[in-house]
Amino acid sequence: MGAGRPAAPKGNLPPKMLMDEVIPGAPPLEVASLSYDHRRVAPGALFFCVPGFTRDGHDFAAEAVAAGAVALVVQRRVEVDVPQIVVPDVRAAMAQAAARFNGDPTAELSVVGVTGTNGKTTTAFLVRALLEAQGRRCGLLGTVKSVIGGVEHEVVRTTPEAIELQHDFRAMLDAGDVACAIEVSSHALELHRADAIHFAAAIFTNLTHDHLDFHPSMEDYFLAKRRLFTMAPGASVINVDDLYGRRLAAELEHPITFSLEGEATYSATDLRTGLRGSRFTALTPDGAVELRSPLRGRFNVANVLGALAAARAVGVELATAVEAIATAGQVPGRFEPVQEGQGFEVLVDYAHTPDSLENVLRAARDLGNGRVHVVFGAGGDRDRDKRPLMGEIAARLADRVIVTSDNPRSEEPAEIIREILVGAGDDVPWLEDRRAAIAEAIAGADDGDVVVIAGKGHEQGQEFAAGVKIPFDDVEVAREVLRTRALSRT
Repeated sequence: MGAGRPAAPKGNLPPKMLMDEVIPGAPPLEVASLSYDHRRVAPGALFFCVPGFTRDGHDFAAEAVAAGAVALVVQRRVEVDVPQIVVPDVRAAMAQAAARFNGDPTAELSVVGVTGTNGKTTTAFLVRALLEAQGRRCGLLGTVKSVIGGVEHEVVRTTPEAIELQHDFRAMLDAGDVACAIEVSSHALELHRADAIHFAAAIFTNLTHDHLDFHPSMEDYFLAKRRLFTMAPGASVINVDDLYGRRLAAELEHPITFSLEGEATYSATDLRTGLRGSRFTALTPDGAVELRSPLRGRFNVANVLGALAAARAVGVELATAVEAIATAGQVPGRFEPVQEGQGFEVLVDYAHTPDSLENVLRAARDLGNGRVHVVFGAGGDRDRDKRPLMGEIAARLADRVIVTSDNPRSEEPAEIIREILVGAGDDVPWLEDRRAAIAEAIAGADDGDVVVIAGKGHEQGQEFAAGVKIPFDDVEVAREVLRTRALSRT
């Protein structure tokens, strides 16, 4: 904030603020909104010229001014006749400005951030359930959906850009939320979207092979995740079963740790997991408690422990958490069962990394007494190195594998499949048509088997070249196939 100026009022914000309140040191010019997209500039906007991966916001400064932008935030001066504030990093400045413009809402919200390759969505859902069980209305920002003031919204990316993010936090406060559970992606951390958030707690789930199309190496990927824990969260909750988690915990002063395999602040013993969920004894700083969860699989027990540790760190009573965990239910597209009266299990999961696919297939093996079938693909325009790794894991852990298309985007589906088969083996069957592949997998299942449909989870569409997206829902497709199968047998 500018010297001597009051903070923006909480609650309903005024339609305009002085620019020096938003960007310290800027001229005291009135701004009515913030924008980084020249197509969405309104009169009175402060426009951030964000350098992107394919386009540079500096190149659209003139269009932004023509649409009504009254000033620009830039990394280099451009030829337009409005005030320009030159900063070292536009994205970093945008995060701080967005927080100020919205009255620094996370100074009041109790925000729990979840980062990691796998488990973010389930852990965030669990954290929200535990906070709400304590009577603290909690918003949600993540991969599957956002919830603001109890109202659900669709999402475009896991962690929004800073302007939308701080606007959502403001909307949560105004709607009566007192807390928020948020998935924090490595992209968001690297690109400064989360810079101005005050975190009451931060959870690290794990770090495995993914996003190496964006991060130059696993070390860079880890350092991006590590940023969350350098923001001085009130509590750092770390999975020390993970190699990178152990490294992170060793670098922090007072980490809260969780583990299924060794000593930690929170750990599990006597673990039983099956079709009806999981039961285990949690060893906590408050003593041992018996926990029952409807979520299946060891990996979900780890998610429960992480959520429990974070919830306790932000003041949720242990008894309240134990009771809430017993009913904290299924997350869409996360090991989600599809049941139409068949004698075998069909599970839809978002697993799209080597580690998550391995976890899901190992968990599937524990659920049935027959064969494990898996149908999966890999996304186009994303990390190619993981494709043969996922193929090898599927061939090793499943009894029957069908490789198919995922979201090919600009790549040829057959070429993606070929790269998966390098690891899976040339004799593994494949069907480019995902619907046909799901039908084939289900057609070959017998009673007692488990069919895993992996890769897309909750997603409602399949993405092709030139931004074309066609409706496709693995759960609904599986349901249709099962119904057709049942009718054919009557």
